[in-house]
This record gives sequence, C-alpha cells and structure tokens, in this order.
Amino acid sequence: MGVGRALYASLFAALKLQGFYNAYAGVTLPNPASVGLHEAMGFRPVGVYRGVGYKMGAWHDVGWWHLPLRERVADPEAPAELPSVLGSGEWEAALRRGSELLRSGP
Repeated sequence: MGVGRALYASLFAALKLQGFYNAYAGVTLPNPASVGLHEAMGFRPVGVYRGVGYKMGAWHDVGWWHLPLRERVADPEAPAELPSVLGSGEWEAALRRGSELLRSGP
C-alpha cells in the first residue's frame, strides 16, 4: 500500500532538515518484505547479528542497514534540535513528501 515508503520519505526529509548524515535500520530476519522495503529506499546491508533477537518464541538474527542522507563534510555542525524546526515551512514540506507518495500510489 506504500505506507512504509511514505513514512520513510517524510522521516528522511525531516532528518535531513535537522542536519543528520545517516540513517540506520535493524530488521528481524527472515523478513523479505522489510528487507525489500529498506533496500528499495536506498539502504544497504552492513551486517547481521546472529541469534540476538527474541521474538514470538524464537531467537532470530537481526540484520543492519545503512542509508547515507547527505554528503559528509570535514567539520559538521551538530544536528538541529527538533523544536527548532517544528512548524517551519521546511518541516511542513518534509511531512508532505510522504503524503504525496501515498496519493500517487505505490
């Protein structure tokens, strides 16, 4: 239905607005749908922790993914605190990115 993509689109825009450089995701394995979503959004696998997640009565591996949000610079500024961007035009645009994806379909 595209909800995950829409949420991530808004989240990534909000993180970039705040000045973050990377996003990370952990996925309980096996989970082909979640792996597919993350990789479709640009995440790349960086490793697997074997048998560290206990879920639904069994131990599972947890895969880790990385997504660069922006190019690194030599002397980065600290990320902006959330209250400093809430309600700004850029914040509203970040939120709209996800809803626009939902309207356009998966």
